[in-house]
Amino acid sequence: MYRMGIPFAVALASKSEGGQMAKYGKAASESVKKALHREKRGALRSGKNGRGGVVRSRKQAIAIGLSEARKRGAKVPRKKPD
Repeated sequence: MYRMGIPFAVALASKSEGGQMAKYGKAASESVKKALHREKRGALRSGKNGRGGVVRSRKQAIAIGLSEARKRGAKVPRKKPD
């Protein structure tokens, strides 16, 4: 499930693995890595301006990292509609 310490969902797909382009850019990977680090330290908070409480879920930390990357304009696929 993991590649070089990065969750597989965020790991870059290389051209040798099927000839497809990467879904996520390097900036997205870095953003998720930082969010996971903040979650591990107990500093990652959810909601607008961090008012939603401390994040304890790894999945939620990844989602927050991708969302932050999206806001910065990194290469991240669109969110799927609910």
